[in-house]
Order: sequence, then C-alpha cells, then structure tokens
Amino acid sequence: MSLVGSKHLPCILEGLIQPSSDILNRQSITDLVGLEPGGSRYRIYIYGIVWVIESLENQVLENRTVKLRHLQATACVAMTLVSVLPQGVAQQATSTVSNQTQVSPTAPAPTRAVQNDTTGNPGLPQAPAPRATEPLYLRPTFTNYSKGKPFFPNPFKDYTSTTYEAPRLGNTSKLDDLLHNGKIYLSLSDAVTLALENNFDIAIARINLDIADTDLLRARAGSSLRGVSTGLVANTLGGTTTTITGGGGPGGTSSGSGGGGAGANGIVLSTNGSGPTPEALDPTLTGSLEYESADTAQSSPLLAGAASLNSNTATYNFGYAQGFLTGTQVQATFNNNRVTTNGTFSSYSPQLQTIFQVKATQHLLQGFGTGINGRFILQAKNDRRITDSAFRQQLLYTVNQVENIYWGLVSAYEDEQAKERALTQSTQLASDNRKQLQIGTLAPLDVVNSDSSVASDKQALIAAQTNLEYQQLIMKQAIARNLNDPQLSTAPVIPTDRVGLDRLPEEDMPVEDLVRQAYVNNPQIEQAVLNMKNNAITIKAEKNGLLPVVDAYAFYGGSALGGSQNPAEVCGFSLDPNSPAQTCAALGEGVPTVGYGSVLGHTFNNSSPDRGVGLSISIPLRNRTAQADQARSQMEYRQSQMRLQQLYTQIRIQIINGQYALTNDRAQVSAAQASRDYAAQSYEAEQKKYKLGASTTANVLQQGRSLATAENTLISSTGAYAKDRAALLQLLSSTLDRYGISIEAAASGTIAMAPIIPGLTAPKAPETPKPLNATPPPVQ
Repeated sequence: MSLVGSKHLPCILEGLIQPSSDILNRQSITDLVGLEPGGSRYRIYIYGIVWVIESLENQVLENRTVKLRHLQATACVAMTLVSVLPQGVAQQATSTVSNQTQVSPTAPAPTRAVQNDTTGNPGLPQAPAPRATEPLYLRPTFTNYSKGKPFFPNPFKDYTSTTYEAPRLGNTSKLDDLLHNGKIYLSLSDAVTLALENNFDIAIARINLDIADTDLLRARAGSSLRGVSTGLVANTLGGTTTTITGGGGPGGTSSGSGGGGAGANGIVLSTNGSGPTPEALDPTLTGSLEYESADTAQSSPLLAGAASLNSNTATYNFGYAQGFLTGTQVQATFNNNRVTTNGTFSSYSPQLQTIFQVKATQHLLQGFGTGINGRFILQAKNDRRITDSAFRQQLLYTVNQVENIYWGLVSAYEDEQAKERALTQSTQLASDNRKQLQIGTLAPLDVVNSDSSVASDKQALIAAQTNLEYQQLIMKQAIARNLNDPQLSTAPVIPTDRVGLDRLPEEDMPVEDLVRQAYVNNPQIEQAVLNMKNNAITIKAEKNGLLPVVDAYAFYGGSALGGSQNPAEVCGFSLDPNSPAQTCAALGEGVPTVGYGSVLGHTFNNSSPDRGVGLSISIPLRNRTAQADQARSQMEYRQSQMRLQQLYTQIRIQIINGQYALTNDRAQVSAAQASRDYAAQSYEAEQKKYKLGASTTANVLQQGRSLATAENTLISSTGAYAKDRAALLQLLSSTLDRYGISIEAAASGTIAMAPIIPGLTAPKAPETPKPLNATPPPVQ
C-alpha cells in the first residue's frame, strides 16, 4: 500500500531525516522500522507488509543522518501505518514475527543450500533414513506365532489346533475409578490411557501383529504369504464438532490413512508371490500300507500253471522328501512287498522284495539359489516390521483422534456454560423490564424484545446441551468397550483439563529441522521404504522366472529279492499226460530260503545297484506370461519409488502448514480473547448506562449478543489451537515420545504408567471485565 500524498507524512519525514551532528546512520532507521532505500522511494516493512513512501526533495535526502532526538518520529511513522491496518492483523503479525521470519509471499526467494535431499542426487545432504519401530517384534500376547509348536518332546503336538485368546469385551477398572457421584471426571491423560486399553480400533490393529507372525511361520515352511492388512482402522466415531470451526493452516492438508504405500490392501501386492515356486522346506513323510487278495481266471493253464491264479499281496511303501533354500530337493523311497501265489512259475511263495532309492534334484536356472527360495522369508520379515510400524501409526492416529474428541468435549462443555450465562443474563433483564413496565417506566415493546431474547437463548441452550450430551457419548465410545451399564452410559463426562497457550518448541524451530524430524519418525515413510524392499525382492524373482527350467538330478538305489520256496513251482515236465509234473521241492532243486533280514541287507550292500544321472529341460515358447509379470513388477517398483517421493513432499507441506496453523491459531486466540474482554466491558458498561436510564433494552441485548458471539469465537479458537497443536505432534510422529507412552505397553493393552501430557491447565471461570482505561495496553 502506498501512502504517497498523505498530508501527515511530509512533516513526519522532515523531522525524521534532518542533518545533525548527533546522528544515527540511515541503516539504524532501517533496523528500527524496516526502512529500505529504493531509488527515489523508501520501502518500510512493518508486520511483513510493504509500504512505499515517496522520498522528499533530494537535497534533504542527500544527508543520510538523523538526530537522536528525532527518533520519536520513527514511532510516529509506525503508529500512523499501523492505524490503517485491518483489525487483528497487528496481533497476528506480532505473534508471527516472534515465531518465524515472515516475508512477503511475492518477494524473491533467497538462494539457500539443500538440506534434506530425497532424490539421491550426489553431493547433496541426504534426508535421514527412517527410524525403525522398536522394539522388534511387538506382540500383544506372550505367544510367538512365528515359531510354531516345538517338535520335541511331543511331535504329535504339531497336529493339534491352536485356540486364539478371546477378546476382552468389558471395560478396564480404571473407567469405574473415574466415576464419582454419578459423574465421570476425565482428564486428557485419563482419556488417552483408557483409549490405549479399551479402544476397538487399537485392539483390532493389535491382532495384526500376531497375524504377521503367522505369515513368517508360513514363509519358513516354504509357503507363500497371505499378506497383512496395514491400513488404519478408523471405525471410532468423532473428532469433529460444531463448536470448533476453522483452525488448521492455510493449506488444509491431511495425512493419508493407507498403510505400506500400497493402497487399501496394505502390503498385499499384485505380483507378490509370483515367480518360481520355492521349495517346501518342511520335510514330508509319506507311507502306503496295502493288502490285496486276488483270484484271476487264466485262459490257459500254461500261463500260470493253474486254471485260476490266486495271489495275496502286502505292500509297505515309505517316502521322505525335503527341499532346501539352495533350490535342491531330496527324495528317498523305500518300497516293500510280500506276495504269495499258487502259480507254478514263481520261485518264491511268499516272495519278499525291497527297493530303495535316493534322488537329488537341483535347479540350475529357474529356482536356483537361496535368494529365490528364501525370498518369502525376507518379505515376511519386512511385512512384520511394516506391521509394527502400522501399529505405531495406528496409535498416533487414535491418540490424536481421542485428543480431538476431548477438545470437542471441552468446547461443548464451555459452550453450554456460556449459553447458560447468556440465558441467565437475558432472563434477569426480562424480569427487570417487567418490573419497570409495571411501574410505568418502560415501554411494552422493550419487554417484547427481552422476552424474544430469552426464547432465543433457551433454544441456543437446548442445542448446546444436546451437543454436549452427544460429545459425551462420542467420548465414551472412544474409551470404553461396553456401554450396556445404564449408569456409565448416562453419566455426564466432565473434562478437567484445558489447553495452555505456552509455546511449543516446534513453533520456533526452523522448518528444515522439523522436516528432518518428520522424515526420521514418520511411520508412513518407514513403511514405504520397507515396501520398496519387498518390491525389489519381487523384481529379482520375476527376473529369475524368465529363465527356462533346467534341473540336474542324480539317483542311487538298490533292490533285493527273497522268500521261501514255492511249493507249487514245477521243475520237471513230462509229455505223458498220465505222468504229472514234478515240483522243484520234490526234486530237491528249489531255491534257498532268504529271510527279510537278508533281503534288507542285500538292498543296501550294493549287490544290485541302481544309479544314474540326468538333465531335465523345459523351455516355454514365447514365454509371454513371465514377460508380463516381470514388466509389471518393474512398474510397481517405480510406483513405490514415486509414492515415497510423494510422501516426502506431502510431509514437508504438512509440516509447514502445521506450523502456520499454530501461528494463525495463536493470533486468533489472542484476538478472540481481546474481543471477548472488550465485549464484556461493553456489556457491563451498557448495563450500567441502562440502569442509569442512559441506554435502551435494544442496546443491552445487542451488547449481550456481541458478548455471546465473542465467547463462542474464543471457545472455537482455543479448541482449534488445541487440535492443531496435537496434529503437529502427530505429523512429527513424536506424540508417543512426548507423552511418555510405551509402545510395548500399548501393544500388550496394559498401561501401567499414565501419559504425561504437557501444555495443560486447570479450568477457570471467565475473568471479570477489567475497568476501562484511557490509555489502552500495548499490543502483545
């Protein structure tokens, strides 16, 4: 805004810039009022606003000195300029200047070095790596579901079912301890403690920790992953209220609710699990026991030596198979059978036969190496860390939501009290007016106006009471699990904390320091980085999946045969039909009897070896499925890279916006407090004038409405400041550390130590209006 042409400025500048021996240089004036020479003009910076003043005659300006006694003119310039500022700008600017250096939004930006580079450019200071959520791993119970049941000393325990602990559906005893004389007296620390113990959102997210353990157990067995939901559970009602309007920075940004940077499905990716199938790391034992009795009619007795072949077969087969991370599979088979028959051409009956073979198969291209076969274990561990981080994010979100609900309850409680005071005042005025009407000193119209004001205030009080009751219910459902108790569900909740206006350290910290802190602590960045690691693992698997299947194998085995002499075996034949064939046993030409022990020994003594090597090749022509999956894995990795960079940008903007929000909120609270004090003074003065007969009922009602509006504005501004202060801590992900909340205790659901929340004060009644003073106090 240019003040050129103002009739007061020439005399001011003539007194401001004069030659003298007692001097300060013009730079001193610049330091005092922000005076910057600019050719034939002078720019004065006050409260971050540029004011341009034309220079006077050149001969006056050539002497760039000023007398000490004329420094008062400097203040005159400042007061003149401030007098044309819009109402409230001065207070806001003063608070802003004490917080951070504000410049014109259209002024050129100074050259500064990059402090937190997130793009990996060489030679630049890189953003810090995200801090891992510790300790690893968080568990709600004492059972580690990633290890399974021990095989020894009871191997049969592996085949018994697991029963997960039933959820607690009742409230903790702490909630009953807060109930006194039918009322719940609730501090913010109590609300946060109860939410950590009872809130359903946290309880549901807590089970995800154990679910992630089961995926790790599957991966250690060589199975694929089922995935874990890492998105925020946001089923708790509340967080907004009609008594808190405004607040927030100029951007109005908000953090996303997704987890792991993978959309609504959390860490479950579309290509995750594809690629070569890992070997089954859990060994498998198989067995087959069978008995068969068969009578088979023969077309010619020459084939079996009998018209009907009778055989009884007993089979005892066993197998063992196990895979290894190297891509090796080992199989061992041990087959046994015992056969009795009436056939005349079998030497043994019963006949004992054993066959043993060990075969090893190694993947040479596709499926080769520990990196491919053990990738699910690495991904499951990353998923487990993501789940821990998502649980920390859930705690930050829910604690912030409970804080918002609490400040909404505080604002509703104070709004209801303000509405009660307004109704009391209007009712008293209406009563006084009726008395004056009875003695004939007041017109009936004034009574009508005061009665109308009473009716409006009653309606406003009913709305405030309804809103207060609703906010109390919202608070109860956020900190309790069971509201079936009539006393608990109907007991009013009395908030015992109010927000203080002490400055947070974050309000005065440089933006880059806050951004660096957020980059380190933010769980979304931690999840995005881990998610990128999972995508990189998938890329390697898909690249390996492009190769043909080439397996080398080798086997070794042995077999043996034994039993007892078949009594029906024929060794001598005769062409004379009247001379029957003679059996081997009758001729003494039978085979010796070989027992099972001997048969078993011959199987493993290399007497009848079976060995070999081979190569198995499978080449899919065109290979289009593998090509599509490999290309898609690359695309998803690029998406995760951009998502991480987007998170960095979003968090930077949110941090800056959060700092702006506190600056604006503090200015709004200061202005609202001053406006409320002024409205209270005006109302009190108007009442005194009315009692002396120097005012009217309409003026008193108007001042009463102004006071009510000012109180509502102060309540809303204070609530917005409290919510934005908590929101900044959530953005920095420092809420748990600042409040002293143990993430291990939150994971277990048992809070032994109540959080210590700084910046709170006790409730206090509205201050009595200060007496009017001819000299107003200086702007704070």
